[in-house]
Amino acid sequence: MSFATLAGGVQLTLAVHPISALKGIGAIFAMLAASSIWAIARSIPTDLATREFFHPNFTVTVKTGDLFTENCDLVIGFTDLYDTSTEGGDIISPESVQAQFLKSIYSDQVTELDEDLHTALSAHTVSHVEAELTKPRGKRERYPIGTVAVLSKGTARHYCVAYSRMSNNLVARSSVNDLWQSLSSTWSAISEHSHLNSVAIPILGSDLARVGNLGRESLVKMILLSFVAKSREELITRNLSLIVHPRDAEQINMNEVQAFLKAL
Repeated sequence: MSFATLAGGVQLTLAVHPISALKGIGAIFAMLAASSIWAIARSIPTDLATREFFHPNFTVTVKTGDLFTENCDLVIGFTDLYDTSTEGGDIISPESVQAQFLKSIYSDQVTELDEDLHTALSAHTVSHVEAELTKPRGKRERYPIGTVAVLSKGTARHYCVAYSRMSNNLVARSSVNDLWQSLSSTWSAISEHSHLNSVAIPILGSDLARVGNLGRESLVKMILLSFVAKSREELITRNLSLIVHPRDAEQINMNEVQAFLKAL
């Protein structure tokens, strides 16, 4: 808040109340101090935004942290090929959420993850199979954008959603429409397989999937809008946590996210 705004507030107050009624200059300084404290509090960066919704009742939280320390069901982004190999780093980046999923949940046992994915995907139809000549590396069976493979590991479920397309030269790309469709499919899958369990989701599209020109904060707002809109139709979970990786925290204004949540 600028000094001009504060001064305007003082002038408005003085126009309504005589200076004598305010008990002198001390009251003016008290008002200025209170206004300054409010302005400073509003401008202090925070790593949390949350809102409780009603009819139906659910809570949405956006916070900085580690997705894989959340004690709940998780949403994990995949490409339409459901590639899993991190060897060499050119198919799946070792820094990606997908690679962290392999490490944290499957202890880097890629064969076990592939077997679970194969079982879960048997209920879905392959949309296209690439030829070995045109795609010599990685998997070749493509699934439609929005496919969700539901994996159970321990007491948690993991919703592995295909929201991007992997080209034959190993470049993953997505779009706003692809992401929106995939989010809708994810909420439907959670509604079908969960029992209102708590769910955590990363910022899908913030790795290497190139979702148009959307920045981290825009992606956060898109995910929140999609979830709240779907939750107005049917209750999906009582608690959704959108986890911001610490390296992305500086790109997100949590005060703006809080205001966005409040407006939904």
